[in-house]
Amino acid sequence: MRPSRALLAAVAVLAGLALLLGTLSALGIAVPAVATQAWWGALLALAALAAADAWRLRRLPTPRVERLLPGHLPLGRWSEVRLTLQHDLSRASRVDVIDHVPAGMDAENLPRRVELRPGETTAFDYRVRPLRRGHFVFPRCELELPSPLGLWSGRRFAECLDATRVYPDFARLYGGQLMAVDDWLSQNGIRQRPRRGLGLEFHQLREFRDGDTLRQIDWKATARKRTPITREYQDERNQQIVFLLDCGRRMRSHDGELAHFDHALNACLLLSYVALRQGDAVGLSTFAGERDRYLAPVKGAAQLNVLLNAVYDLDSTRRPADFAVATQQLLARQRRRALVVLVTNLRDEDDEELLGALKRLTRQHRVLVASLREDVLDHLRHEPVQGYQQALAYCGTVDYLNARAGLHERLVAHGVPVLDVRPGELGPELVGRYLAWKKAGVL
Repeated sequence: MRPSRALLAAVAVLAGLALLLGTLSALGIAVPAVATQAWWGALLALAALAAADAWRLRRLPTPRVERLLPGHLPLGRWSEVRLTLQHDLSRASRVDVIDHVPAGMDAENLPRRVELRPGETTAFDYRVRPLRRGHFVFPRCELELPSPLGLWSGRRFAECLDATRVYPDFARLYGGQLMAVDDWLSQNGIRQRPRRGLGLEFHQLREFRDGDTLRQIDWKATARKRTPITREYQDERNQQIVFLLDCGRRMRSHDGELAHFDHALNACLLLSYVALRQGDAVGLSTFAGERDRYLAPVKGAAQLNVLLNAVYDLDSTRRPADFAVATQQLLARQRRRALVVLVTNLRDEDDEELLGALKRLTRQHRVLVASLREDVLDHLRHEPVQGYQQALAYCGTVDYLNARAGLHERLVAHGVPVLDVRPGELGPELVGRYLAWKKAGVL
């Protein structure tokens, strides 16, 4: 409980009057006795009113608060939260409401002053924006309740425990279900390359059409129907994709609000969405994290929810990446041939250990290395050099990028394709490479 501005103003006025009366007495100026008596009367009256008002404030019932909070929130996007206040107050009152938003979230429209009227329920909305993934708890709400005479304001806490999970930005992924897959992919910057040949999996028999080749004709069916019948093939389904995700210190770099690790998660989920729609199975294996996780490849739209629940609380650590151990664990778990997408940030010091691990992996699986490149490197490389320090930064950047490019070239020479992309471009590049390989029948 704390005094209001009205009470502080009244106390200040009485203090000023006391100072004035004391000054007059010190100067030898006669002060009427009635003035002193009036001052003491005002002081006692104010004290009595303040005490009575404080007592009445303590007896006021605390309003009840209910919070309507989505069970899942997308990372980096604004979401609405509704607070509903119910009360047993006998008179209208203006109350300041402060929700205890957990650390790691931005909030708008808080604190909020609302008017509580007798017999009515009051509700208002505010917005939150998560800045990191994970499990978040909203413990309670704080209310500033004014006293009946307005001389005090009491702090009350309304317990309303709620929890939510912050997922990677899945709203954009689910939004793609409202449109055709091809249109949705093109709107996200993903281009499908022209098909170079036929699919590998038989789909159906149909009548011959213009543009069909002679090798598509099914001669036995043609003889039975006495009309040209062709075989129609589709891209092979029931393939498997496993993401080998680096959770180590090299993924802690930031470009904008999101870390490289968050960009990597968004890209993996984007490719997972496309692959599951294509009928393929998707799995996940992490390394260099607090606790390594593994999800076996599974088909079906429900697998995307499984992936979201498996990665929403993942975070990067300060541990170094051990590619040899990660490869050995994946080979022990994943027996069937799959497309293994290694998502990491290759550095110039990665060489023999990485190359040896990938060689063992390529004996059994198709491997694609997605290497994230910091945006600041491209900025430093194209920034005009106007001084000594800038020259040093430019030379260091070029030397680092050349060493990194040399590592990529060695991997490609050993049959390991590499995507060297900026974090924001990783998703479309992964999906584009996946669709190109799938249509070419090289998976």
